[in-house]
Amino acid sequence: MDAIILQILNGLDKGSAYALIALGLTLIFGTLGVVNFAHGALFMMGAFCAVTFSRLLQVSHTVVDPTKTDFLGNPATVEVPYLYDWLGESAGATVIDWAVPLSILFAIPVMIAIGVFMERGLIKHFYKRPHADQILVTFGLAIVLQEVIKYFYGANPIPTPAPSAFVGSFDFGLMLGFDAGSIVYPYWRLVYFFFAAIIIAAVFAFLQFTTFGMVVRAGMADRETVTLLGIDIDKRFTMMFGIAAAVAGLAGVMYTPINSPNYHMGMDFLVLSFVVVVVGGMGSLPGAVLAGFLLGIVEAFASMTQVLEVLPGINQIVIYLVAIVVLLTRPRGLMGRKGVMEE
Repeated sequence: MDAIILQILNGLDKGSAYALIALGLTLIFGTLGVVNFAHGALFMMGAFCAVTFSRLLQVSHTVVDPTKTDFLGNPATVEVPYLYDWLGESAGATVIDWAVPLSILFAIPVMIAIGVFMERGLIKHFYKRPHADQILVTFGLAIVLQEVIKYFYGANPIPTPAPSAFVGSFDFGLMLGFDAGSIVYPYWRLVYFFFAAIIIAAVFAFLQFTTFGMVVRAGMADRETVTLLGIDIDKRFTMMFGIAAAVAGLAGVMYTPINSPNYHMGMDFLVLSFVVVVVGGMGSLPGAVLAGFLLGIVEAFASMTQVLEVLPGINQIVIYLVAIVVLLTRPRGLMGRKGVMEE
């Protein structure tokens, strides 16, 4: 039982990332009809927003420390972050320690701007082109963004730690009546799951209960009629592209303590996220979320030692096997809509 609970937690953790990225992908496809293969790159860009913000907080200047000496006996110099001068050493150190959560405030406007610029500068020219053309151009854009990040940040992963308050693990076993230490799980992975749940709920609430969201949903159902009513639906869809980019970026921001950012992390999630979207049903937001968590849990159980002893390497292909089974039995996916990508 403790192994099962642990794998469910692992599945929710992985599923959170899959669901967030797939949600953004589905927002773009549902509103604009664009198959965006650059969406994984947006996840990566969000992670590097956290890296950039952390580095900005640590910009420092050199001062002489009379209490220390170098090997020649001269007063040593030390690097002191400007935050220490502005906020005091204690407050400055706290802000730097919480760099990852605080970088959300930096990432949201940056990612929205990147999304809007991407849509207005490139994607809008491919609305009426075949999906194959959209895949090729967005995949090319993803490679360009990946190489830009590699040029400025290097090829090696960049450790970006979680706040010290979330270092360590939570003892689920003790809480559930098991032996102490039987089910322990990292605090930050739990934070990531709850963060993903909040973002997903916020997106659904935005689409369901705001005037902007209701107009967008109407535009997704019948774009021409909404346009005839005098509503500039194109402008709203552009903003939805920016919001989808922000969702992917926030997923990347909070994932940095789990997986150190590197230039190819977007590609690592891209294919899996498209599988999630297809399994959930193209254009279905609830389907994307459901499939994300479902496939995350399936992958977690397939990674158990007991399973790998019987079926070596099954954890690498189990998501694709599930996708095959789902599409053979439900060609539109779990919650797909009739007519989406069936022309």
